[in-house]
Amino acid sequence: MSRPLPGLPPPRPIPLKERSSILFVAMGQLDVLDGAFVLVDQNGIRTHIPIGGLACLMLEPGTRVSHAAAALAARAGTLLIWVGEAGVRLYASGQPGGARADRLLFQARLALDDTARLKVVRKMYALRFGEDAPERRSVDQLRGIEGARVRETYRLLAHSHGADWDGRRYDPHEWDTANVVNRCLSAATAALYGITEAAILAAGYAPAIGFLHTGKPQSFVYDIADIVKFEVVVPEAFRVAAAVQRDRLLDGQRVTDPVAAVRHRCRDQFRKTKILARLIPLIEDVLAAGGTEAPSVQPEAMPVAFADPKGLGDVGHRG
Repeated sequence: MSRPLPGLPPPRPIPLKERSSILFVAMGQLDVLDGAFVLVDQNGIRTHIPIGGLACLMLEPGTRVSHAAAALAARAGTLLIWVGEAGVRLYASGQPGGARADRLLFQARLALDDTARLKVVRKMYALRFGEDAPERRSVDQLRGIEGARVRETYRLLAHSHGADWDGRRYDPHEWDTANVVNRCLSAATAALYGITEAAILAAGYAPAIGFLHTGKPQSFVYDIADIVKFEVVVPEAFRVAAAVQRDRLLDGQRVTDPVAAVRHRCRDQFRKTKILARLIPLIEDVLAAGGTEAPSVQPEAMPVAFADPKGLGDVGHRG
């Protein structure tokens, strides 16, 4: 019979709100070597990745993942997402911590009830635009109204940042054919979608069960991320794109790789706005608008990933 190893117990997963947001990796083998999570490139160079301190790892083309790496990421509660170049497409994702049946059933009940679904959509509209949605409108009508307002918001933000803008146009299959502003926007929204999906899964909900968006694997991700994207990431995309279009310095430096610049600025915005601490309460707020009482938790239910009970220490301590 095996005996437990001496020493301290294994560390608990870090609460989501205390993690770094997101990291993109490409052209290498993700593996666990000497107990560490590493990316090994074609020359054998190891880059250590603090997997337990990340909310999401975005895997671009050219990335291979070993079984040991996937298992360690799951134990650490870090979401792995397989994406296209620059994150313009999301192909598949893992599931950190597992989804709870009670949360899934609650979400599905709201989505299948026309009255509750409309209430949720109206709440998302109010949170996104800072005003109540027009009365006596269906979900499809609100989708059309929102689409018009979104197009106008893009236009106004492009104008305010001095970026040339002729609409949101891109082909996910032909990344290089998009203009610089659309590539920047795709990179920015992909980063936001990654951490939003991580928050949804960590809270025990399903990314595919959406309310305004439907029929796609990340429908609920789009629902939640769209509430904050014009506040958090879209302005950064326009700032970078405008600097490239006008051939001017951005923060004292010339932009040579606009997609990388957008990612770095979005990462900084995620930290500044504490986006990971906002997302799960935002999800709960949106779903509560459906007016349906959440089901009681059964004793055998899987706990929510990264529950954050009040510790004994001061803020900043994990005791």
